[in-house]
Amino acid sequence: MIGLALPPLNIPELLRQYDLRPSKGLGQNFLQDNQALQKIVNAADLSPEEAVLEIGPGLGSLTRYLALSARSVTAVELDRKLFPAMESILAPYKNIRLVQGDILKINPAELIEDAGYVVVANIPYYITSVVIRHLLEADHRPSRVVLTVQKEVAERICADPGKMSLLALSVQVYGKPVIGDIIPAEAFYPQPKVDSAVLCIDLYPQPKIPSDKLDIFFSIIKAGFSQKRKTLRNALSGGLRITTEESEGLLSAASIDPKRRAETLNLEEWGRLVRIFSNRK
Repeated sequence: MIGLALPPLNIPELLRQYDLRPSKGLGQNFLQDNQALQKIVNAADLSPEEAVLEIGPGLGSLTRYLALSARSVTAVELDRKLFPAMESILAPYKNIRLVQGDILKINPAELIEDAGYVVVANIPYYITSVVIRHLLEADHRPSRVVLTVQKEVAERICADPGKMSLLALSVQVYGKPVIGDIIPAEAFYPQPKVDSAVLCIDLYPQPKIPSDKLDIFFSIIKAGFSQKRKTLRNALSGGLRITTEESEGLLSAASIDPKRRAETLNLEEWGRLVRIFSNRK
């Protein structure tokens, strides 16, 4: 846990000073509450030897704390207009490297060479799922991902069978997600309409589905959730373009009741279905 409290940044004043306005198009909500910032870094559980990849540093509020806790911080920011302010604020920290670019168009291996690096980020709500998938599917994966995301999205990602979703499975196949602290809306400027949660994902050494079967896994779960009101027998038939008899046969061979719905299956059951489908192919 961090014992040092840094002087808080006055976000509205900094924006005025540098003639900046939060971009709605980029989903910019700057985290300004020091207690919330410390909660995020504590959740990341960084050691002094670790390297951090930060996405969307904004004005550097979180970046400062990361620099005090890790060996190095590579911070990737899309908005060029923020750089003059950010460079001035972060000038005292010599272990920070600022990169201008779109994280979704950059291979993490180009940004950070360290094995087992940690991702920490306060990301715009609207890119949550694509950022997570980009990181988890990269050849050079982090060991841990700590994100500030919309509270309801964090709850969906951490769901148990009965409330599973395509998003939950897409994350849980790569690592174990847990919700840390809740960050209230008033911790941000401008203030969003909903509260956030600190989502922590500890990645497994290897995905729960063999790497050479992941494409099949994603095809099957997309088919399963494509028509949520339908039974798996019918959803898989339509999504995989097979007959209902073939769909029922696959499910029965995997010891899954064809009348169940996709949200009730656990990852192990999807894994059995992937193996049966692969052998069929």
